[in-house]
Order: sequence, then structure tokens, then C-alpha cells
Amino acid sequence: MALAQEDIEFIKSHLGEWLAEQSLGKPPAVYELELRERMVRVEEELKHQRELMYQGFQQMEKRFEQVDQRFEQMEKRFQQIDQRFEQVERRFEQVEQHFEQVERRFEQVERRFEQVDRRFERVDQRFDEMLRRHDRQFLWLVGFIVTCTGLLFAGLRLF
Repeated sequence: MALAQEDIEFIKSHLGEWLAEQSLGKPPAVYELELRERMVRVEEELKHQRELMYQGFQQMEKRFEQVDQRFEQMEKRFQQIDQRFEQVERRFEQVEQHFEQVERRFEQVERRFEQVDRRFERVDQRFDEMLRRHDRQFLWLVGFIVTCTGLLFAGLRLF
């Protein structure tokens, strides 16, 4: 059954009125109660979501506090490490000072060795002089003995 053009015109003109009569602006009482129940459930769900978000934010806050505490602990550790490095630096400075003192002592010992070397050189010179004197005396003694022996043989020949 095909609709005539007049029927289509009639439906178009009255369609707005019919929809307005059946619209949600004037819902039946049962449908209105159902909508209210749905709104209450949506509000409760929103409230529940809000509570979950609040709990999530609180947990994030706790985690941030834990991270802050860890950073503070790390900062304390770094400070301790800095203090240890300062102690090590002080120890190195003390060791360096000790080495400087040892170096001074070695310099003093070196000077003393130089003095002892000079003394040994003087003693060596004295021994050399004594050897020269002894050599001269030996030569004089040998010359004296040879001369005396020669005079003795010459005197014995004459007698």
C-alpha cells in the first residue's frame, strides 16, 4: 500500500505534535522513577570514582613522600661520602707533610754523609802524606844502610 502525497504531507505536519505528546518532557511516572534511580546510581558511581581518585592521590602523595625520603637519605649518604673524602684529603695532607719531614731528614742525613765524606778525604790525605813520609824515611834508611855497609867494606879493605 503506497502512501499518497497528501498522506505524507499530513504525517509531516502532525509528526512534531505527536512526538511532543510522547516526549520525555512529560514522561510517565514509571519512567520518571527509573530515570531518578539511574541518576542516583550515576551520582553514587561518580562519588565512588571520586573516592578512588582521592585514594589514588593519597597513594601518590605517600609515594612522593617515600621518594623524598629516599632523596634525603641519598643526600645524607652523599654528605657522608663528602666528609669521608675530606678526611681522606686531610690524611693525604698529613702523609704529604710526613713525607716532607722525611725528605728534610734525608737531606740532613745527606749533609752528614757529605761531612763524613770530607772527613774521610782528609783522613785519606793524611794517610797518603804518612805513606810518603814512610817511603822517604825508608829510602833514607836504605841509603843510610847502603852507605854504612859501603863504608864498612871500604874500612875493612883498608885494614
